[in-house]
Amino acid sequence: MAVKTLPYRSLKALIRAYLPGSTEDRNTRTLLEEFAEARRRGYLTNAELEKVCAWKSPRVMKQVRRNSPAAVRDVTRAAFSCTSELDKIKTLLTLYGIGIPMASAILMFTYPKHYAVIDIRGWQLLHAMKAVEANERGVNLTPGQWVEFLEIVRSYARQLGATARDVQRALFQAHIEFQIGNLYEDGRSEPLRQQS
Repeated sequence: MAVKTLPYRSLKALIRAYLPGSTEDRNTRTLLEEFAEARRRGYLTNAELEKVCAWKSPRVMKQVRRNSPAAVRDVTRAAFSCTSELDKIKTLLTLYGIGIPMASAILMFTYPKHYAVIDIRGWQLLHAMKAVEANERGVNLTPGQWVEFLEIVRSYARQLGATARDVQRALFQAHIEFQIGNLYEDGRSEPLRQQS
């Protein structure tokens, strides 16, 4: 297991204890402000997609740059107009270089009050607290698991008067404190340059 035994009786208590008391880091705040224009416009540009990529996972930048401006515009416009969360994430996955975590970051930057970034840390913590049953390691997350994660995060956000992003940041921080060993089997540890 990737997380120590947690000293919390409930997930709500854990999230409440780790709800961010501070604002986002400067880089994230700047990007959130910039993405207000994309939200009004209703789609992303290639430059905006690359900014999300640089923030979340720069190692896939080469793949992300394979997307044409028309593809980025059309796919993100279609995704943002979907009413189904499952359809939103599946639509974003049609872009080169975009996996579940990156797609969730696109949604978070564009609609930060309603979306959170899914990652290995958040999923492992939810698994440790028995909020989810499948995929203990939190790798190769599926669109269905994304929806499950989003429903959990939004539920606690409503209960605690927070945003989905705040709840996700709480999970991320708690995982850092209670993590055992490395996140990945090859010994890599996730970079902490941002609070994905």
